[in-house]
Amino acid sequence: MLERHASRATRRAREFEAFVAGAAGRLLHAATLLTAEAPDDNPRARRLLTLSLAHTYACWDRLRGEDPYDRTRQYLATRFARGTWHHYGALGRSRPHPASPLAPLTPQERLILVLRLYEGVAEEQTAALLGLSPERVRAICHRATSVLLHRPRGPAPAVTAAKAVRS
Repeated sequence: MLERHASRATRRAREFEAFVAGAAGRLLHAATLLTAEAPDDNPRARRLLTLSLAHTYACWDRLRGEDPYDRTRQYLATRFARGTWHHYGALGRSRPHPASPLAPLTPQERLILVLRLYEGVAEEQTAALLGLSPERVRAICHRATSVLLHRPRGPAPAVTAAKAVRS
């Protein structure tokens, strides 16, 4: 009996290690996009990923054919949303790293954009996960995409009189 339990625990650990080896990089990148931290300095994203993987490991035996990646991604998203809400009072007042490509977006916009465009989660699934209507998810995703595509590029270079004369 004890030997069978030990072999099951060993098999479980090997399966989970294989899952982490295959999925951790993509999940860390998604967490880094969510937290809007710099890719080389992302302690919040690493903590978020660690908590998500720990949750997945805790329920590994209960997955029963469910995709562990989906479960981990779902926990990562809900943990981010709850943590942002509790820490900042609402999904809108975090301080992203200026070098992050998603820095101009609110946490809710980042969450929906990462789920929809980076992870490829359907509108209906994203809406169900976040407790929003699919129309609201579509509108937020559209607005976030517009912000990223049409953000100001910075001040235009000044044209001096010498350059204008040479032209």
